[in-house]
Amino acid sequence: MVLRTVCTQPGTMNGTCPSPHGPYALQIFTVVYSAVLLLLGLLLNGLALWVFCRRMPQWTETRVYMTNLAVADFFLLCSLPFMLLSLQDSKDTLLCQVSQTIYMVNRYMSISLVTAIAMDRYMALRHPLHARRLRSPGQAAAVCLALWILVIGSLLLRLYLGQQEGGFCFRSYSRHQFSSTILSLLGFYLPLAVLVFCSVQVLMALAHRPASDTGQAEATRKATRMIWANLIVFVVCFLPLHVVLTVQVAVPPSSCVARRVFSLALSTTSQLSNANCCLDAICYYYMTKEFKDASARPSASKSQDSQSLTLS
Repeated sequence: MVLRTVCTQPGTMNGTCPSPHGPYALQIFTVVYSAVLLLLGLLLNGLALWVFCRRMPQWTETRVYMTNLAVADFFLLCSLPFMLLSLQDSKDTLLCQVSQTIYMVNRYMSISLVTAIAMDRYMALRHPLHARRLRSPGQAAAVCLALWILVIGSLLLRLYLGQQEGGFCFRSYSRHQFSSTILSLLGFYLPLAVLVFCSVQVLMALAHRPASDTGQAEATRKATRMIWANLIVFVVCFLPLHVVLTVQVAVPPSSCVARRVFSLALSTTSQLSNANCCLDAICYYYMTKEFKDASARPSASKSQDSQSLTLS
């Protein structure tokens, strides 16, 4: 079986250009990389879900967000093998439509939930009085439900627009994809702006927090490092892919060579974005004190204040 370059975003291929094939070494690397990512991601997110659902006695706002984030990352990884298999076909098939829709829903749900976690931190630290009224596990669950409905609805709209433009699937040669790609860009750049604003505000608040003792100062430093780590992971994983998509929309490739270059760029940056499924687990779950305590002890003790989980 001939391996094809994985292109997990809309392309601009049509019937006049041959199917793009990357270097054979790159094709092998893509398969090995995806297999390692799948195994590691399923292990990390599966363990995270087990701890969140079985070992922590008290639901907090951040625990609700993190559980939904782990679910989104877990299902994205589950859809990855089927999505890669569907890329072998250049036509819209049921397999590609279903697998790629699940893949895209969970990618942009992950982006939305990371943004929601940043907003929750911002409210807890910058507006603590309002946070007491607005923040609760029930409110967090309602936000997550609204995000699932919004993301799934936008992907259904994208599926409809894709059909109108010649095809939904990533490797469909007849598709033009302008409107559907615009939805992807809005689904990233708007959350990115909110995430950057909230992260900067939280970092400024932490920088001006008085250190009453050595323990408080160390907690502030750890929270600051975690905010920076979350922001850097988000930007490194998702920004390159959406920059390529932005260029593709702004300057549509007109030659087969240009289309081949864009196909390779989309393949590479999409694989980078998939790594976020593993990095989320490390940055959001395993760095929190409550998660470490709950996964280490036979029976978890009572959870600390929800702001501690939010910023630890």
